[in-house]
Amino acid sequence: MPLILSDEGYGKNDYIETVKPLVVVTAPGPGSGKMATCLSQLYHEAKRGIKAGYAKFETFPIWNIPLNHPVNLAYEAATADLDDVNMIDPFHLEAYGKTVVNYNRDVEVFPVLKTMFEKINGDSPYKSPTDMGVNMAGFCITDDEAVSRAAKQEIIRRYYEALCDRRKGNAGDGPVHKIELLMEKAGISVGNRPVVAAANIRDEETGGPAAAMQMEDGTIITGKTSPLLGASSAMILDALKYLAGIDDSIKLISPSVIEPIMELKVKYLKNHNPLLHIDEILIALSIAALTNDAAKKAYEQLPKISGLEVHSSVILSQVDVGIFKKLGVNLTCEPKYHSKKLYHT
Repeated sequence: MPLILSDEGYGKNDYIETVKPLVVVTAPGPGSGKMATCLSQLYHEAKRGIKAGYAKFETFPIWNIPLNHPVNLAYEAATADLDDVNMIDPFHLEAYGKTVVNYNRDVEVFPVLKTMFEKINGDSPYKSPTDMGVNMAGFCITDDEAVSRAAKQEIIRRYYEALCDRRKGNAGDGPVHKIELLMEKAGISVGNRPVVAAANIRDEETGGPAAAMQMEDGTIITGKTSPLLGASSAMILDALKYLAGIDDSIKLISPSVIEPIMELKVKYLKNHNPLLHIDEILIALSIAALTNDAAKKAYEQLPKISGLEVHSSVILSQVDVGIFKKLGVNLTCEPKYHSKKLYHT
């Protein structure tokens, strides 16, 4: 502490000159130096005789809902790779006799922060790490059942993300095992995500990759791999037909339009996979909509798939994953590849 709070510690950092009474420090993620920047600035302000304070806004975990509420469990699932653990704030319990939720990193570092405040300003304005927060999100929950249901789905989605990261070699077993424990706490399994079973059953029936999308009314639309379309592309077209009230037998895009695009991809662009990615099929649909009323009606339904749940029986290409994200679709994938190629793009 004497080294940190000296000219050889924080004193070596640049002093950030500010002109506003309130300054927001933000950064792209955890461990990025936000807190260190604030504390360093407090040291420099104190040296210049300026009384400065520090507070933090952190949405999760939500301090005034139960420790094992699905929302707080979903936060743990989202940070499984960081080993964040929700816990009761012992400093807050001791100071105020109230049970509130915080997480391990803030609780562990609080004694250090408190000492720094005392040495910089003479006293600490906070008696607990929860005191430092300005998060009121817990007061905004008006339908706990809906929020809990959404949080449970988020935990399952994070589980599949961890499974796929492990399959890709980007992570180990730790995050997977941690989320499995969180799922037990929440009383859920992959069976609580209906699109999972639907996609996997279609995969088994057809012997190829499949995808499933759950509509707002609970209906599940599936897509299979065909000579012209990948499973995800077929599923999206069928979902748009369902939303537009178009008979399933009607083709939105003529095979005579799809086949030249496939030839272009393989013959001239040197792609190994001729099947159209989701962005390519949507471009073809937008062109067909110029002369085809059914295609136009289907194309106009695109905004309605935002927020829907989708599962693929195989790991999708980054192109398709990116398009699903842009469409606002909540995607999960089985942790397996369609082929055994060394590289998967």
